[in-house]
Amino acid sequence: MTAPSYRPARFGGCLQATVEPRDDGCRVWRSTEALDAYPRVLTDRLAHWAEHAPDRVFAAERGADGAWQTLSYAQLRDEAQRIGQALLAHGLSAERPLLLLADNSLDHLRIAFGALWIGVPFAPVSPAYALVATDHAKLRHIVDTLTPGLVFVADGVAYARALAACVASDVPVVTAGAPVPGRSSIAFDTLRAVPAGPESAAAHAALGPDTIAKFLFTSGSTKMPKAVVNTHRMWCANLQQIRQAFPFLADEPPVLVDWLPWNHTFGGNHNIGITLYNGGTLYLDGGKPTPKGIEQTVQNLREIAPTMYFNVPKGFEELCRAMDHDTALRNSLFSRVQAFMYAGAGLSQGVWDHLDRHAEAAAGERICMTTGLGMTETAPSCTFALGAGVRSGHIGLPVPGVEVKLVPDADSGKHEIRFRGPNVMPGYWRNPEATAAAFDEEGFYCTGDAARCIDEAEPERGLVFDGRIAEDFKLSSGTFVSVGPLRAKVTMAGDPYVQDVVVAGIDRDAIGLLILPRIDDIRRHFGLDTASYRRNAEVLAATAVRGFFQALADRLWREGTGSATRPARWLLLAEPPSIDGGELTDKNSINQRAVLAARALLVEQLFAEPPPPDVIVPAGA
Repeated sequence: MTAPSYRPARFGGCLQATVEPRDDGCRVWRSTEALDAYPRVLTDRLAHWAEHAPDRVFAAERGADGAWQTLSYAQLRDEAQRIGQALLAHGLSAERPLLLLADNSLDHLRIAFGALWIGVPFAPVSPAYALVATDHAKLRHIVDTLTPGLVFVADGVAYARALAACVASDVPVVTAGAPVPGRSSIAFDTLRAVPAGPESAAAHAALGPDTIAKFLFTSGSTKMPKAVVNTHRMWCANLQQIRQAFPFLADEPPVLVDWLPWNHTFGGNHNIGITLYNGGTLYLDGGKPTPKGIEQTVQNLREIAPTMYFNVPKGFEELCRAMDHDTALRNSLFSRVQAFMYAGAGLSQGVWDHLDRHAEAAAGERICMTTGLGMTETAPSCTFALGAGVRSGHIGLPVPGVEVKLVPDADSGKHEIRFRGPNVMPGYWRNPEATAAAFDEEGFYCTGDAARCIDEAEPERGLVFDGRIAEDFKLSSGTFVSVGPLRAKVTMAGDPYVQDVVVAGIDRDAIGLLILPRIDDIRRHFGLDTASYRRNAEVLAATAVRGFFQALADRLWREGTGSATRPARWLLLAEPPSIDGGELTDKNSINQRAVLAARALLVEQLFAEPPPPDVIVPAGA
C-alpha cells in the first residue's frame, strides 16, 4: 500500500529527546532543543502587537444580528488600560482578586486583560457551577478560597441566585448585561469609560515574571477544586514552548475558530495565548460539541477557515458527521489548516480515520493530528506528539525546557509521569498541604497520570498515555485492572453509541461496566424517536438496542484475555451524569470515582446474584 500523503507543516521542539536512565528505575526525558527567550509578562505581547499591527483583529464574536463584532489589538490595549485604571479604585490584589462568571465573550476578554494590565489576578470560573448546579457547593468553595474583591457576571438576572447563595452582599458586582435584581451592581460600561491614568501605567510597569496572572481551578476529580496559581512566567514560557513545537505559528498570524471554555487551561491559556503570542485572530465559536450545538460551529467554520484547529474528541466526531453531508463545511475546514489538535480525552481511531477520509476527499491529503499531555498545573503543555506517525494514545516527547520523569509505581506496576520546568505552577493558592503533596523531592510535579514508552527498545521515540493511576484497582483475586485502556477499548468498540464507560469491580471477582450511552444517536439509528420512546429508559430497553449491546458484550468477552480485560456485567445508564455530584465537568469528561460513589446502589445492582433483568451478561461469562 502507498503511504498516505500529509500536508506539509513545520514541526519542531518535541521531535527529539535524550533519555537518562537512573539506578532507581526512573528515567528522565529532555528535549534536545533549548528553550528560547520569552517575554517578561504576557501583556508585553499585547503592547507589541498594538504597536506593530494596531488594526489587526485580535478577537471577534457574533452579535445579536449574526455579524462579527471585532476587537483589534490597539483597541484591546487601550481598553485594558482604562479598565485597569477603574479596577485600581476597588483595591484588588491577590488576596482580593477578580472573579469572572461568564461564557467566552469580548467583554470577558476586556475585563480579564484589564486585570492583567495592572497585575490583579483574575479567576474565570465555570458558569455551570452557577447556572447548572443546584447546590452551588463548588462555587461556594471557590468564593471561600479566593475571597474576591470584585465579581464580574455576564448578566445579573441569570446569575442572581448564585450570587445570593455564594457572594457576600458587600462584594461589588459588575455586570455586562442586566443589573442584579435586589442588589446594587456596577454597569461594565462605566469601567470602560474611565480614562487611563498614570496609576494604570505605573501598575503595569511594576509587573514581573512572578506576578500572578490568574487562578485556574482544577475540575475537582476527587475533592473540591483547587486554585492553581498561574504566573506570567508560566504562561509566557509555555507559549514559547508551544511556538517551538509548532514553528509555523510564527510564519503567519494564526487564525483560530474556538469554543473551548476559558475557565479551562486548554481554551483560556493555550488557545487565547497562542493567538496573542503570535499576533493572530481568535473567532469565538458559540457552538458546542453536541448534536444541536454543532450547528453554530458548522456555520462559523463554513465562513472562517482556521489555520490550526483545536477540539475535544466529541467535537471532532460531530464535525465528521456534519461533513458527511456538507461539502462546503468540509472544503472550508481543510482549505488552509496546517494541523489539528485534540485534548481532554482519548480520540478513537474510528473518528481519526473518518477525519482522514474527509481530508483526502477535500484536499487530496491528510492533515497531521497532534496531541500531547498537559494540565492546569503546567499552563498547560508539557509534551506533544507531532508528525504523520502519531496514533491515538500517543503523548510524544517533552517541549523545550520541560523535564519528564517516569517513576515506577509499585502497586500498579505502571510508571507515573512527572514534570519540571518554568511552566509548572508554584503551588495551589492557600493550600500548603496540597502543594507539598504535589511535588517530589526533586521538585517534579506529580501528575497521577501513567505513561509508558511506545517502544521500550527505543524510548526516545516517545510516550503513550497509560491511564490515571488513581482510577486503577484490584479485583478480589489481586489482579490489577488498568481502567484507561479498557475504557478506550469499550468506547471505541461501541462507537457511536457509547459516550463513556465507568469501570467497577474494586475487590470483586469480576469487572462490571456502567455504560453512558449516546441517547440521541441511538434514537436516530434505531428509529426510536416516536411517542413510545420518550423516556431514556424506554429507548435503552428496546429490543434492537439491547441486542446491539448484548452482541458488543459477547464480542468483548471473547476478545478478553483474562479477568482484568473481560467485563462480566454491563448496565446502561438512563440517567445522564450530573455536574452537582462532580460526575461531569463542563468539558463533558467523566469522573470515574464520583460516578461510582454517586451510583453505589446501581453498582450493587450490577453485581447482584442472580443478575437483574436490565443487567447484560456476556455469553460464556
